[in-house]
Amino acid sequence: MRFVVVTGMSGSGKRTAMKMLEDVGFYCVDNLPVPLIEKFVELIAMPGSEITKVALGLDVRADQPFGDAQRTLDRLKENGYLFEILFMDASDQVLLKRYKESRRMHPLSPKGRVEEGVHRERDILKEIKKKADYVIDTSNLLTRELKEEIDHIFVRNEEYNSLMISVLSFGFKNGIPADADLVFDVRFLPNPFYIDELKHKTGNDKEVQDYVMSFPEAAAFLGKLIDMLDFLIPNYIKEGKHQLVIGIGCTGGKHRSVTLANELYAGIKERGNYGVKLYHRDIKQGV
Repeated sequence: MRFVVVTGMSGSGKRTAMKMLEDVGFYCVDNLPVPLIEKFVELIAMPGSEITKVALGLDVRADQPFGDAQRTLDRLKENGYLFEILFMDASDQVLLKRYKESRRMHPLSPKGRVEEGVHRERDILKEIKKKADYVIDTSNLLTRELKEEIDHIFVRNEEYNSLMISVLSFGFKNGIPADADLVFDVRFLPNPFYIDELKHKTGNDKEVQDYVMSFPEAAAFLGKLIDMLDFLIPNYIKEGKHQLVIGIGCTGGKHRSVTLANELYAGIKERGNYGVKLYHRDIKQGV
């Protein structure tokens, strides 16, 4: 039997993940009272049970200490029951935005500020997050991309790491992205903006790509950057980092940065089993 515990931050997509697991054949139970968890697991694990895949949703709720749920899971493990933990997460900024848009109250702050509830919940969940087998950060995930991650882990049973990499092109004149972990400046390369036939094209056009990559410095930079990421990414994963944003910047964010971001995205895709996304923040600025 495959037994998955689905938990995480309120507003991060737990119920959506549970629905997706149900769609791929999991028997899903959400918000089961903690005193019933052990009995439930004992029943579904009985010989002859027709249930082979189970997903159990655990939420932080004001009326039920989450520590009780964690102790119950520890006892199950001590008694030989095997399970995996899927932790759904998102940045505080994204969670606050989602609560604002949905006009819902946070379960730990029904009469107070949502921000206080988010901070309190993150503190309560920090221990179970450390024990999680899979952490999916939905801050920048579309629903179809979340489904792909769920299928990747629970349908195709492929090796999974919890680091989501975002490659982001931008223009320095519009400011450095606030969420960037690593920022690289490619303004040392000749600027296609000053070539009349390339000025109104972007790094998504082959003509601009060919021009930028025709300079030996561009290929050398890309090679050195990928070499550095080959070293950094496994160490980020080892230290428990779940999201890495790599910013590639030029002056306007349309030509050189877009070209190099496209090349870097393709290089990361080829080199490892990482979730990777590509964004061009300023490509339409001024259009």
